[in-house]
Amino acid sequence: LFIFIVLVLALIGTAALYSAGDANFDLWSKKHIIRFSVFLIILFLLASIDIKIFYKYAYLFFFVSFLLLLSVEIIGTFGKGAERWISIFGVSLQPSEIIKVNIILALAKFYNDLRFDKIGKIHNTFLPLLFIFVPAAIIVLQPDLGTAITILLLGFFIMFQSGVRIWKFILTFLLALISLPFLWNIIKPYQQKRILSFINPESDPLGQGYQLIQSKIALGSGAFKGKGFLSGTQAYLDYLPEKQTDFIFTLIGEEFGFMGVAFIISLFILLIIIGYIISIKSNHIFGRILAFGIVTNLFLYVVLNTAMVSGLMPIVGIPLPLISYGGTAMLSIMISFGLLLNVDLNVNIKSLK
Repeated sequence: LFIFIVLVLALIGTAALYSAGDANFDLWSKKHIIRFSVFLIILFLLASIDIKIFYKYAYLFFFVSFLLLLSVEIIGTFGKGAERWISIFGVSLQPSEIIKVNIILALAKFYNDLRFDKIGKIHNTFLPLLFIFVPAAIIVLQPDLGTAITILLLGFFIMFQSGVRIWKFILTFLLALISLPFLWNIIKPYQQKRILSFINPESDPLGQGYQLIQSKIALGSGAFKGKGFLSGTQAYLDYLPEKQTDFIFTLIGEEFGFMGVAFIISLFILLIIIGYIISIKSNHIFGRILAFGIVTNLFLYVVLNTAMVSGLMPIVGIPLPLISYGGTAMLSIMISFGLLLNVDLNVNIKSLK
């Protein structure tokens, strides 16, 4: 069922990209389906590898992905107002997406090796916070505020699920509120404008508020049943920016209405439920936390993307998994799904040592 839903979502993405490309299959759809097919093979390969290997080398995987993230500052390529990509043998890679999976792996290994009665000790929060905050800080500087926020939320959810007391998160939240003036000064001017335009998009309707206004118009005009496939006026008249990536959900909403977006959200909810069931079934803590982290990451992708395009939060550049155009985000998701199915195949293992 999990694989079937993944296939359906990828096909929906292919159709949506065909529409976004003005009925041109070669523009985005072709590469999307080719990438998915290759990454599906990777998913099955990862699902079949001994889970003890992922446990044993979790810290190494994190370290390698962290080096890739640092390499962006040295050999990174510039695009869309940020320096986020590196080129390896002619293939563009966004390390900030890859490191998410490895943060989950590292945290799963750390809490698997830690006795439950030791989790509450203050010194046992330092290493998990390093796994979370150091990559997030580097990603903010690239700048990629959306991915950094996702990593922070993901890390805190995993720490809470692993047994860290809630008062520590409340304290962290209060410290974050106190430091807001400082954080406001270190984020880029265009990010400040995005936040201000979220509060009042009509204040700059042809500038920072443009994307959000057009997105709302497209979603609203879809009504209940939508305008029909290939009949979305906002997309076809190029009023909707980034319709193939971050705003693909809006395009679907315009063409298929509330029924279409409700169907897609239902598919994601099913994936999330299946993932959490896998997490609960796992007999070892590593698998339990790994599955929980992977599904929570998927949950954050979906919630942040749909909230962003519908005006419930500022535009921060979060793709919709398996549907938005983009190679590294899909690779990261498919790798994580391979690990999730690996946990499912090894739920009865009680010890990884």
